[in-house]
Amino acid sequence: MIIFDDKSEPIIKAENCIHSKPDKFPSIAISCYSKKLLNAFLEYNEHKIIAETHSASNEVPVYEIERNGRKIALFCSQVGAPASVGIYEDFIAMGLDKLILFGTCGVLSKDIQDCSIVIPTSSVREEGTSFHYVKASDEMPACTYFIDDFTSYLKRRGVSFVAGKNWTTDVPYRETKDKVAYFKERGVLSVDMEHSAMAACAAFHKKKLLHFFYAADNLDNDTWDKRSLSNSARIDKKLEIFELVIDYALHSKLF
Repeated sequence: MIIFDDKSEPIIKAENCIHSKPDKFPSIAISCYSKKLLNAFLEYNEHKIIAETHSASNEVPVYEIERNGRKIALFCSQVGAPASVGIYEDFIAMGLDKLILFGTCGVLSKDIQDCSIVIPTSSVREEGTSFHYVKASDEMPACTYFIDDFTSYLKRRGVSFVAGKNWTTDVPYRETKDKVAYFKERGVLSVDMEHSAMAACAAFHKKKLLHFFYAADNLDNDTWDKRSLSNSARIDKKLEIFELVIDYALHSKLF
Protein backbone atom coordinates (compact mmCIF):
# COMPACT_ATOMS: atom_id res chain seq x y z
CA MET A 1 0.00 0.00 0.00
CA ILE A 2 1.27 3.46 -0.94
CA ILE A 3 -0.02 6.40 1.12
CA PHE A 4 -0.14 9.57 -0.98
CA ASP A 5 0.50 12.77 0.96
CA ASP A 6 0.86 16.16 -0.71
CA LYS A 7 -0.30 18.19 2.29
CA SER A 8 2.40 17.88 4.95
CA GLU A 9 6.05 18.88 4.74
CA PRO A 10 8.74 16.30 3.93
CA ILE A 11 11.11 15.51 6.79
CA ILE A 12 14.13 15.21 4.48
CA LYS A 13 14.50 17.88 1.80
CA ALA A 14 16.87 17.85 -1.14
CA GLU A 15 18.30 21.23 -0.18
CA ASN A 16 19.50 19.65 3.09
CA CYS A 17 21.53 17.04 1.23
CA ILE A 18 23.29 18.86 -1.62
CA HIS A 19 26.96 19.67 -1.05
CA SER A 20 27.64 22.25 -3.74
CA LYS A 21 25.48 24.68 -5.66
CA PRO A 22 26.23 26.98 -8.61
CA ASP A 23 25.66 30.71 -8.18
CA LYS A 24 23.11 30.43 -10.97
CA PHE A 25 21.96 27.21 -12.61
CA PRO A 26 22.03 27.60 -16.43
CA SER A 27 18.62 28.01 -18.05
CA ILE A 28 19.43 25.13 -20.40
CA ALA A 29 20.04 21.71 -18.83
CA ILE A 30 20.54 18.49 -20.77
CA SER A 31 20.96 15.00 -19.36
CA CYS A 32 21.30 11.45 -20.63
CA TYR A 33 21.47 8.07 -18.90
CA SER A 34 24.72 6.87 -20.45
CA LYS A 35 27.96 7.96 -18.78
CA LYS A 36 29.86 6.61 -21.79
CA LEU A 37 27.84 8.82 -24.13
CA LEU A 38 28.22 11.92 -21.96
CA ASN A 39 31.98 11.35 -21.63
CA ALA A 40 32.28 10.90 -25.39
CA PHE A 41 30.55 14.25 -25.87
CA LEU A 42 32.68 16.01 -23.24
CA GLU A 43 35.86 14.65 -24.81
CA TYR A 44 35.35 16.96 -27.78
CA ASN A 45 33.85 19.93 -25.96
CA GLU A 46 35.55 22.29 -23.53
CA HIS A 47 33.78 22.11 -20.19
CA LYS A 48 34.03 22.75 -16.47
CA ILE A 49 32.35 21.35 -13.36
CA ILE A 50 30.00 23.84 -11.68
CA ALA A 51 28.29 21.65 -9.06
CA GLU A 52 27.98 18.09 -7.84
CA THR A 53 25.61 15.76 -6.10
CA HIS A 54 25.80 12.04 -5.44
CA SER A 55 23.97 8.82 -4.87
CA ALA A 56 25.17 6.20 -2.40
CA SER A 57 27.46 4.72 -5.04
CA ASN A 58 28.10 7.49 -7.57
CA GLU A 59 29.20 11.09 -7.71
CA VAL A 60 27.15 13.09 -10.21
CA PRO A 61 28.91 16.25 -11.39
CA VAL A 62 27.19 19.04 -13.29
CA TYR A 63 29.25 20.15 -16.26
CA GLU A 64 28.90 23.46 -18.08
CA ILE A 65 29.70 24.14 -21.72
CA GLU A 66 29.23 27.34 -23.68
CA ARG A 67 27.87 27.49 -27.22
CA ASN A 68 27.10 30.68 -29.12
CA GLY A 69 27.43 32.67 -25.91
CA ARG A 70 24.90 30.51 -24.06
CA LYS A 71 25.73 28.31 -21.09
CA ILE A 72 24.41 24.76 -21.00
CA ALA A 73 24.42 22.43 -17.98
CA LEU A 74 25.06 18.73 -18.58
CA PHE A 75 24.84 15.78 -16.22
CA CYS A 76 24.38 12.02 -16.28
CA SER A 77 21.06 10.84 -14.84
CA GLN A 78 20.86 7.64 -12.81
CA VAL A 79 19.12 4.55 -14.19
CA GLY A 80 15.87 3.49 -12.48
CA ALA A 81 12.97 5.61 -11.31
CA PRO A 82 13.98 6.19 -7.65
CA ALA A 83 17.60 7.08 -8.48
CA SER A 84 16.66 9.24 -11.47
CA VAL A 85 14.08 11.21 -9.48
CA GLY A 86 16.40 11.56 -6.48
CA ILE A 87 19.10 13.19 -8.60
CA TYR A 88 16.46 15.34 -10.34
CA GLU A 89 15.27 16.55 -6.92
CA ASP A 90 18.84 17.58 -6.03
CA PHE A 91 19.24 19.65 -9.18
CA ILE A 92 15.81 21.24 -8.75
CA ALA A 93 17.02 22.33 -5.31
CA MET A 94 20.07 23.87 -7.02
CA GLY A 95 17.87 25.94 -9.32
CA LEU A 96 17.13 23.68 -12.29
CA ASP A 97 13.87 24.63 -14.03
CA LYS A 98 13.94 23.31 -17.63
CA LEU A 99 15.47 19.95 -18.48
CA ILE A 100 15.88 17.92 -21.66
CA LEU A 101 16.42 14.27 -20.78
CA PHE A 102 16.99 11.39 -23.16
CA GLY A 103 17.92 7.73 -23.02
CA THR A 104 17.16 4.31 -24.43
CA CYS A 105 13.83 2.52 -24.61
CA GLY A 106 12.75 -0.91 -25.67
CA VAL A 107 10.26 -1.00 -28.54
CA LEU A 108 7.07 -3.01 -28.78
CA SER A 109 6.97 -2.72 -32.57
CA LYS A 110 9.74 -3.99 -34.82
CA ASP A 111 8.79 -1.20 -37.26
CA ILE A 112 10.43 1.37 -34.95
CA GLN A 113 13.97 1.59 -36.23
CA ASP A 114 17.04 1.19 -34.05
CA CYS A 115 18.26 4.54 -32.62
CA SER A 116 15.24 6.41 -33.99
CA ILE A 117 13.56 9.01 -31.79
CA VAL A 118 10.54 8.04 -29.69
CA ILE A 119 8.57 10.76 -27.86
CA PRO A 120 6.32 9.49 -25.05
CA THR A 121 3.04 11.38 -24.69
CA SER A 122 2.09 9.40 -21.58
CA SER A 123 3.32 6.37 -19.66
CA VAL A 124 1.65 3.41 -18.04
CA ARG A 125 2.70 3.64 -14.38
CA GLU A 126 4.24 0.30 -13.46
CA GLU A 127 6.88 1.75 -11.15
CA GLY A 128 6.51 2.85 -7.56
CA THR A 129 8.07 6.31 -7.47
CA SER A 130 5.45 8.36 -9.31
CA PHE A 131 2.72 7.46 -6.80
CA HIS A 132 4.46 9.56 -4.14
CA TYR A 133 4.24 12.68 -6.37
CA VAL A 134 0.89 12.32 -8.17
CA LYS A 135 -2.29 10.54 -7.09
CA ALA A 136 -2.75 6.99 -8.31
CA SER A 137 -3.89 6.51 -11.92
CA ASP A 138 -3.14 4.05 -14.70
CA GLU A 139 -1.10 6.53 -16.73
CA MET A 140 1.05 9.61 -16.23
CA PRO A 141 0.87 12.25 -18.99
CA ALA A 142 4.11 13.71 -20.25
CA CYS A 143 4.97 17.32 -19.56
CA THR A 144 3.67 19.14 -22.65
CA TYR A 145 5.76 22.33 -22.39
CA PHE A 146 8.30 21.32 -25.03
CA ILE A 147 6.55 18.64 -27.09
CA ASP A 148 4.95 20.70 -29.88
CA ASP A 149 8.03 22.88 -30.23
CA PHE A 150 10.38 19.87 -30.29
CA THR A 151 8.33 17.90 -32.82
CA SER A 152 8.16 20.99 -35.06
CA TYR A 153 11.94 21.29 -34.80
CA LEU A 154 12.43 17.64 -35.75
CA LYS A 155 10.17 18.07 -38.78
CA ARG A 156 12.12 21.15 -39.91
CA ARG A 157 15.35 19.19 -39.58
CA GLY A 158 13.89 16.22 -41.44
CA VAL A 159 14.40 13.90 -38.48
CA SER A 160 11.93 11.02 -38.31
CA PHE A 161 10.26 10.19 -35.01
CA VAL A 162 7.24 8.48 -33.50
CA ALA A 163 5.14 9.77 -30.61
CA GLY A 164 2.74 7.84 -28.42
CA LYS A 165 2.13 5.88 -25.26
CA ASN A 166 5.01 4.41 -23.25
CA TRP A 167 5.23 1.82 -20.46
CA THR A 168 7.48 2.51 -17.44
CA THR A 169 8.53 -0.48 -15.35
CA ASP A 170 10.92 -1.04 -12.45
CA VAL A 171 11.75 -4.60 -13.53
CA PRO A 172 13.02 -5.19 -17.07
CA TYR A 173 13.52 -8.89 -16.33
CA ARG A 174 9.74 -9.15 -15.84
CA GLU A 175 8.81 -7.79 -19.25
CA THR A 176 7.02 -11.03 -20.10
CA LYS A 177 5.70 -12.06 -23.51
CA ASP A 178 2.07 -11.80 -22.40
CA LYS A 179 2.60 -8.35 -20.89
CA VAL A 180 4.34 -7.11 -24.03
CA ALA A 181 1.45 -8.43 -26.13
CA TYR A 182 -1.08 -6.85 -23.76
CA PHE A 183 0.49 -3.41 -23.93
CA LYS A 184 1.14 -3.62 -27.68
CA GLU A 185 -2.56 -4.37 -28.30
CA ARG A 186 -3.36 -1.16 -26.41
CA GLY A 187 -1.13 1.01 -28.57
CA VAL A 188 1.93 1.19 -26.36
CA LEU A 189 5.05 1.89 -28.44
CA SER A 190 7.91 1.62 -25.98
CA VAL A 191 9.10 0.63 -22.52
CA ASP A 192 11.55 2.38 -20.18
CA MET A 193 12.35 2.62 -16.46
CA GLU A 194 11.99 6.33 -15.61
CA HIS A 195 9.52 8.35 -17.68
CA SER A 196 6.33 8.19 -15.61
CA ALA A 197 8.29 8.92 -12.42
CA MET A 198 10.22 11.85 -13.90
CA ALA A 199 7.03 13.31 -15.37
CA ALA A 200 5.32 13.02 -11.99
CA CYS A 201 8.21 14.70 -10.18
CA ALA A 202 8.26 17.52 -12.74
CA ALA A 203 4.49 17.99 -12.38
CA PHE A 204 4.73 18.01 -8.57
CA HIS A 205 7.43 20.71 -8.59
CA LYS A 206 5.91 22.56 -11.58
CA LYS A 207 9.09 22.16 -13.61
CA LYS A 208 9.44 21.86 -17.38
CA LEU A 209 10.70 18.56 -18.75
CA LEU A 210 11.26 17.18 -22.24
CA HIS A 211 11.94 13.46 -21.87
CA PHE A 212 12.38 11.38 -25.01
CA PHE A 213 14.09 8.17 -26.09
CA TYR A 214 16.27 6.74 -28.79
CA ALA A 215 15.03 3.26 -29.64
CA ALA A 216 17.17 0.34 -28.56
CA ASP A 217 16.17 -3.30 -27.93
CA ASN A 218 13.26 -4.86 -29.79
CA LEU A 219 10.73 -6.86 -27.73
CA ASP A 220 8.47 -7.47 -30.74
CA ASN A 221 10.30 -10.63 -31.70
CA ASP A 222 10.32 -14.37 -30.96
CA THR A 223 13.57 -13.85 -29.05
CA TRP A 224 14.96 -10.67 -27.51
CA ASP A 225 16.76 -8.52 -30.06
CA LYS A 226 19.32 -6.39 -28.19
CA ARG A 227 20.11 -4.11 -31.16
CA SER A 228 21.96 -0.98 -29.89
CA LEU A 229 21.10 -1.31 -26.19
CA SER A 230 24.79 -1.51 -25.21
CA ASN A 231 26.34 1.84 -24.27
CA SER A 232 29.12 1.15 -26.77
CA ALA A 233 26.84 0.29 -29.68
CA ARG A 234 26.35 2.92 -32.40
CA ILE A 235 28.00 5.60 -30.27
CA ASP A 236 28.45 7.86 -33.31
CA LYS A 237 24.70 7.80 -33.99
CA LYS A 238 23.97 8.55 -30.33
CA LEU A 239 26.42 11.47 -30.42
CA GLU A 240 24.46 12.81 -33.39
CA ILE A 241 21.33 12.76 -31.21
CA PHE A 242 23.27 14.55 -28.45
CA GLU A 243 24.30 17.28 -30.89
CA LEU A 244 20.72 17.49 -32.15
CA VAL A 245 19.55 18.17 -28.60
CA ILE A 246 22.23 20.84 -28.13
CA ASP A 247 21.14 22.51 -31.37
CA TYR A 248 17.48 22.41 -30.34
CA ALA A 249 18.27 23.91 -26.93
CA LEU A 250 20.20 26.76 -28.55
CA HIS A 251 17.49 27.62 -31.05
CA SER A 252 14.30 27.03 -29.10
CA LYS A 253 12.58 30.17 -27.83
CA LEU A 254 11.30 28.16 -24.85
CA PHE A 255 14.60 28.58 -22.99
